Amino acid sequence: MNFNKIILIGRCTRDPEVRTFGNDGKVAKIGFAASPWRKKNAQTGQWEDEPMFIDVEAFNRGQNGTLANIVEQFCRKGSLICVEGKLHLDQWDDKTTGQKRQKHKIVADTITLLETKAQAQQSGNVSTQKPAGQSTYAPPPDMDDDNSGPGEEIPF
Repeated sequence: MNFNKIILIGRCTRDPEVRTFGNDGKVAKIGFAASPWRKKNAQTGQWEDEPMFIDVEAFNRGQNGTLANIVEQFCRKGSLICVEGKLHLDQWDDKTTGQKRQKHKIVADTITLLETKAQAQQSGNVSTQKPAGQSTYAPPPDMDDDNSGPGEEIPF
């Protein structure tokens, strides 16, 4: 049995690059820096944070697929997001040297915006316009909103 699922939280390192293909196909590519891990600097002996950089691709899939549209509209350099998807290894031959090259990337199944609308607007990371044809998507609500529902208490 094979299982390939990755979940990472981090920030976009660049604005999306969008490409269309076929009649309705679209892919949005972003750079992504995952939460840092710590390593000890051999020269100074100090612990340092080192982020992991990886490319992410989001596709519009099927007739109702909208993930690439959402990434194009709402993700900007510096946006805090959670990416869920599959790890994929790209392999190719370098055109200039002829050497075999490879790199890992994430093919996203879902991307969740982790900043509130107010935080994103304040930092300038997210557009306030709704993507074309998106009637069910909204950025995360402001943190000071009461999201518990009428008469419901948080159980902890």
